This record gives sequence, C-alpha cells and structure tokens, in this order.
Amino acid sequence: QVQLVESGGGLVQAGGSLRLSCAASGRTFSSNAMGWFRQVPGKEREFVAALNWSGRNTHYADSAKGRFTISRDNAKNTVYLQMNSLKPEDTAVYYCNVVVTTDLARPRTDSWGQGTQVTVSS
Repeated sequence: QVQLVESGGGLVQAGGSLRLSCAASGRTFSSNAMGWFRQVPGKEREFVAALNWSGRNTHYADSAKGRFTISRDNAKNTVYLQMNSLKPEDTAVYYCNVVVTTDLARPRTDSWGQGTQVTVSS
C-alpha cells in the first residue's frame, strides 16, 4: 500500500500563500491518481483538488478553483498543492490520498495519514 506523509502547513495571514507537499512511498506512485482533502473539527472531510497519473487531468472544488493548483512530480514521488489568496475559511487539516481515476473527487481508501494543519488568520 502507498504510505503518504503531508507537510508544508502553517499559520498565514489572509491573502497569503502556502505550498503543501505529499510524499509517497510503497506501491508505485506514478500509477495512481492523487487528491487533496481537508477537514475541520466537527465537519466531514471535503474534496479540494485531484489529478490523474500524468498530472494532465485536474479537478478542483469550486472553493479552490482559481486559487489552488495541484501538481505532481512522479520522479520524486510527491504531489503538491499550491495555495494562493488564502482565506480564513481555508483553515483545516489537509490530507492527501489516492483517488478513483474515473471520479477524481473520491478517495480509493478510508486510510488517512496525520495531515498538515493550515491556519489562515484575518
């Protein structure tokens, strides 16, 4: 199974930027579509962004479109989420996971890592 470790979160003011990283090990990374999700305490985890194995096909939640960019470097077994123009409502723990190739907003497993905390202040 693919093991995933998220990093890059932190505290930032509204309007600022962060780049999250998801480092993978185990099963062949380049064969997997990957996605980012986020969760606020007391609420369900929600989809943010995803891309297919090559990175050419991307999908974004409406809340992320135009502000966030997902990318991957298969040679480094890493997927990224560039987050610009951050808003307080972006505050959440961000997770990465393998997603379904034909439905990029859907995670393939219910196995989640520790995630990385993003806090946006006003």
